[in-house]
Amino acid sequence: MMSTLMRAPGAALLAVALIFVPVAAKAFDIQRVISPGGIEAWLVEDHSLPIVSAQFMFPGGAATDPAGKEGLANMVSGLLDEGAGDLDSQAFQSRLADQSISLSFSASLDGFSGRMKTLTRNRDEAFGLLRLAVTAPRFEAQAVARIRAQILTGLAAGANDPDRIAQQTFREAVFGDHPYSRPITGTSESVGAIAETDLRTFVTRRLARSELIMGVVGDVTAAELGVLLDSTFGDLPERAEAFTIPQVEPGGAGEMIVVERDNPQSRVVFGHRGVARDDPDYYAALVLNHVLGGGSFTSRLYNEVREKRGLAYSVFSYLLPLEKAALWMGGAGTENSAVAQSIDLIRGQWANVQEFAVSQNELDRAKANLIGSFGLRFDNTSSIAGTLVAVQFRDLGIEYLNRRNDLIEAVQLDDVRRVAERILDPAALTVVVVGKPEGLAASRTVADGG
Repeated sequence: MMSTLMRAPGAALLAVALIFVPVAAKAFDIQRVISPGGIEAWLVEDHSLPIVSAQFMFPGGAATDPAGKEGLANMVSGLLDEGAGDLDSQAFQSRLADQSISLSFSASLDGFSGRMKTLTRNRDEAFGLLRLAVTAPRFEAQAVARIRAQILTGLAAGANDPDRIAQQTFREAVFGDHPYSRPITGTSESVGAIAETDLRTFVTRRLARSELIMGVVGDVTAAELGVLLDSTFGDLPERAEAFTIPQVEPGGAGEMIVVERDNPQSRVVFGHRGVARDDPDYYAALVLNHVLGGGSFTSRLYNEVREKRGLAYSVFSYLLPLEKAALWMGGAGTENSAVAQSIDLIRGQWANVQEFAVSQNELDRAKANLIGSFGLRFDNTSSIAGTLVAVQFRDLGIEYLNRRNDLIEAVQLDDVRRVAERILDPAALTVVVVGKPEGLAASRTVADGG
């Protein structure tokens, strides 16, 4: 688990109303705001529009769900805005709608997150509703039954979704009995087993002031935000209950798993071990992946599999650095008759990049694309707030947005070659195919997705 910034108030903090550290930035002036009560958030002030966006997370998501109660974090995320304090579900939702406040929650493997967006004139109301949601959720029987039914309906639909089947089968293959193999949304059995006490226990164990990671962007000053942080999160416990998610090395190397589905097309997911986010070679791996399959129309996989041969309607690769594991993954969608040839070409490009690395022209083009497209991520206040949270969660430092492009620019051919030799291994790719692939030798076949 990443080292979280501890935000316990000390004597010095109690002596002042607010501490903030402005940071000069090329694109943003990021302020580290610490409230009078010692709660921290990062802020980008933008008074050009009367809007405030906030995103936040608490470490410890679906991977902390108890065995047999998989889907707990996800279910909590669907219920926090379904009534809180003295407001039942209908009253709470009416307040949000009447004030044009957007509020939602979500769960990932490594964290429990929330996002809020409001007009400046409704800012106090929005933060007040957020306070009720995280500190006094009602979990009324009617709302719990309705959200449970929605989740079960989604699970039933997902049982026939080739993408979901492929992703879940892959995770089970590479993670075995590790918590990362569990479905974030749970199963029909585990969701049915979740009781009100489980929901309340999750909130009391996971949501705490010392664990809060928050990014705020928009029409609010540092002084105003400091007051809002205390009024919103001040009633949370100081510390969350400790949990342990073990480090895991992806397994299943080299497996070819076919989940038989009577579909005209197959969905393919593939991958093997990757590069951790704090690995010194991460940026070299990011550039290399852009050349291999992350660069859309300019990538080798796209050119070889789709552009030249028309075998797949989609093919790509990406890095997936989780907190306790790292994967280098990819996917493809193609006709059943073209699956075997597509996989051979994917393995071939994996081997070619590993053996011969990339050219200087490919390197320069990849770096230029990664640097040039970076600013496109920040086209609204919500995306900026989300980035502030991600940077804190990964412990990248408040100067990261200033330094990121320089880190990409510094990657050289030798760095890319080192990563290719160290990480890429075509023989180790675990491949999952959902469909009726023709002429494909499988190491394991699962009939009817079961």
